[in-house]
Amino acid sequence: MSSEFSKIKESLASWSEIRQLLRGGESGQLVPVVIPKDRRGFAWLTLVFLALYLAGTALLSGGVFSGLAALGAVLSLVVALVWLWRRAIIEIEEGTTGVRSRWGAIVGTLPPGRHYLWLPWDRVDAVVDTSTEIPYSAPIVACPTAENVPLKSIEFFLKFRIIDPVAFVRTIGAGNFDLVLSSAVQDAIRQRSRLVHTERAYDLRGSDVGDMQELLTRQLGRYGVRITGANIPDVQLPDQYQQHLATREKVAKELSAFEREWELTRKRRIDTLLMEIERSKKTRDARIVEVRAAANTARKDVARMLEEHETEAQRVRWEIEAKGRAQLTSAENEAKGLRRLADAYRDNRAVLQYELARRRLDVGAKLAENAPRPVVVRTDGAGGESSVLSTMLLAQILPQLGSGNGQVTRTVEPN
Repeated sequence: MSSEFSKIKESLASWSEIRQLLRGGESGQLVPVVIPKDRRGFAWLTLVFLALYLAGTALLSGGVFSGLAALGAVLSLVVALVWLWRRAIIEIEEGTTGVRSRWGAIVGTLPPGRHYLWLPWDRVDAVVDTSTEIPYSAPIVACPTAENVPLKSIEFFLKFRIIDPVAFVRTIGAGNFDLVLSSAVQDAIRQRSRLVHTERAYDLRGSDVGDMQELLTRQLGRYGVRITGANIPDVQLPDQYQQHLATREKVAKELSAFEREWELTRKRRIDTLLMEIERSKKTRDARIVEVRAAANTARKDVARMLEEHETEAQRVRWEIEAKGRAQLTSAENEAKGLRRLADAYRDNRAVLQYELARRRLDVGAKLAENAPRPVVVRTDGAGGESSVLSTMLLAQILPQLGSGNGQVTRTVEPN
């Protein structure tokens, strides 16, 4: 892990060295801004003055010398113009932006490509890398955690890009931006470490730092800089906690080995249970087949019994219906006979009444013939002895009278 902050600086260099400085830096330091050396000057005016002098000499003198002076004046003027043209060419590398100034005041930017600055006071103050995402590493040491335990170090890595070269150059510059960026990163990291317990400090590695990126973007946005990415690649705990962590890792490895062993054992048991379940399913299926076969047989037996019972019931119903029809026929015949007898009885009613009257007369005659004869027993004696005698005589006579189907009436007359 890097033990030092990345350094950002700006350099002064010629136009031929700008590309190398912007892409490779200088002495391990980042160089997002290069101030080009102005190679233009007023030396070309010397050739212009020489051309004017030769031209004046050619006009004042004559002969061959006059022609040579005129030729020298023309050549001096051409060389001066070529010199001015070459010094006016400004080439901005692809991915960079030139900051243009006039009399020291920034008036705009120059996009990549070739440009012409004819006037000496119109120049390029800086060439800024506006396309490269510049990496920046910041190892923060002694970051306190939630328990106020200082971590050994937290390495914070971010990438930024200069999106507004004028604001960057005019507002802060590369050297001052290095100080501002390192301070902002340290403050953000320390705030984040304060939210983490020491035993969970390793969770910071690779954690989501989107909120920190947004915070840094808001803080540095006024300088024309945008943070394009950030992460925490590494965290180092204090030595004591590292030993504790090593113990925890050892226990974790043993736990992992035990879990794998338990997983294998569980898998074997599950496989065994699955085999038992499959065997039970096969047994169950065989029993289900047997039960279904028995059920089909029982259904057939029940159907046969039901059929036999229905046949027997049909036979009994037929017998009952036959008996009922026979009894109905007999009852109808008896009713017809009784009806005929009633008709005959109505026809012979007069005869029956005559026969009944005749029988009544015969019965009356017989009753008259067998009517009881009265026996008069006088009990008018003076004493009780005559009464006893008469009672004895009556007892002897009454059985004889009774044997002749007669009735004896005893009449006692009073004295």
